[in-house]
Amino acid sequence: MAPKEQGDSRRGRLGRWWPPDHYFGAEIGIAPARGFTAAAFCVGIGGMIATRPEAHAAPRAASNGGRRLFSREEYQAMGRAGILGEDERVELLGGEIIVMAAIGNRHAACVLRLNAAFSAGRLEGRALVQVQNPVAADPYSEPQPDLMLLAHRDDYYDYDPPAPEQVLLLIEVAASSLDYDRHTKVPFYAARGIREVWIVDLEADRIEAYSEPVAGSYRNRRRYAAGDSVAPTALPDLELAVSALIPGRRPGDAAR
Repeated sequence: MAPKEQGDSRRGRLGRWWPPDHYFGAEIGIAPARGFTAAAFCVGIGGMIATRPEAHAAPRAASNGGRRLFSREEYQAMGRAGILGEDERVELLGGEIIVMAAIGNRHAACVLRLNAAFSAGRLEGRALVQVQNPVAADPYSEPQPDLMLLAHRDDYYDYDPPAPEQVLLLIEVAASSLDYDRHTKVPFYAARGIREVWIVDLEADRIEAYSEPVAGSYRNRRRYAAGDSVAPTALPDLELAVSALIPGRRPGDAAR
């Protein structure tokens, strides 16, 4: 759905405003960041996706600051309605729509290297490789990691995204997002029982591996640098050289 022209006084500071549209009995639009009393969630600097106060209620918790939480079903409906574009770098985490960091050259190259390493004919009938697609973590979360190894299924997950118990390995590639991935996403994945997470740290050119989730954290945490080999705990024979997974950098290149 096309936004109104820039001169429309109803648009928020995101610079976009969508006319109200029916959605689960609610009306959705971009509202100004200030002076709006309905529960809402901020998706970008100065803008909100907001619902009218009488709209369909989402769960509230003291920790969410009174913000409106979105379910996976609502999040997907926003995509179908064009409120969230197909190319927007967003994910749903704990009911909040999170804007993800842009993908830089080294980030993209790292994902290509990981995909090539795992897709080299060594997983046939054992696991499936999924790149930058969502996992149905819970009813209010649909994160989109950089790569996952999934339990093999003949239907290739045609009808539903994978659930946490079907994820053999989840990988996040991090440069500017390193602190967020370590301190927010890794505990989130542990709390949902995802058995193993790797963070590819493009700042330090190493891999951090987390396994054995227990009570919202991982019991085992290890770091692997150039010269080391690393293998998923679910597929211990699949050893990969860390140096083959970390993209090179020219003098003066930034981490990303």
